[in-house]
Amino acid sequence: MKNSALLLFATILFSNTINAQLKTVKYADGNQALNGLFIKSAKKSSNNPGILLLPAWFGIDNASKAMAEKLSKLGYHVFIADIYGEGNYPKNTSEAGKQAGYYKTNFTEYQKRINIALQELIKSGANADNIVAIGYCFGGTGVLEAARAHINLKGVASFHGGLGKDASRPVEPITTKVLVCHGADDPFVSKEEIAAFQQEMRDSKADWQMIYYANAVHAFTHEDAGNDNSKGAAYNAVAAKRSFEHLQLFLNEVLKK
Repeated sequence: MKNSALLLFATILFSNTINAQLKTVKYADGNQALNGLFIKSAKKSSNNPGILLLPAWFGIDNASKAMAEKLSKLGYHVFIADIYGEGNYPKNTSEAGKQAGYYKTNFTEYQKRINIALQELIKSGANADNIVAIGYCFGGTGVLEAARAHINLKGVASFHGGLGKDASRPVEPITTKVLVCHGADDPFVSKEEIAAFQQEMRDSKADWQMIYYANAVHAFTHEDAGNDNSKGAAYNAVAAKRSFEHLQLFLNEVLKK
């Protein structure tokens, strides 16, 4: 009996360990090889809710991996998108800026890469009609582009992301629910950009919400961003905690579990 109990415990422990592992998923956009990461929900659900995670401007990083694992434990299938692809991963901030800048300017290419990653999440087991996209910094910009592109998502959540779009682009109806978590002191997003975004949300008849966090600047969810607000990007533990709680409320509202 004792040996049977130990065997059962070891089986459960091994199963949980395997379930918690992020798995590399190789996929492609034409000839461009891409490498995403998938983690299966730690909880069984007939509705198979999914989360597509768009990382910051350096691409898939430790912060996005940690968030994916955290969300998996809460009952979501999670796929971290690879936007840049093999041979294009930035080695420094200059390269990251150029790569992110390209996709912000060529927004249809960004929207395409997002949708391709979404299909991989669906192939991995998420319900195609029960998915939210979340993004950080550059990825936060991306989820808003996903909403503008009418990609099939129940909601999008942007964390310290860029909000703007070219003024010449037409404003179209947005049916995807939108959550924006924003550092109140973020120096990289101007008052004009914020005002234009909010007007866009009104004009598009979107179901949107924008939450400001006091004493928070850019990258407030990233622990490796340091704690010096004067640099414009810094971690803020209180804002990170509150924004995650707001994310959970949003997910509970828009997804079936």
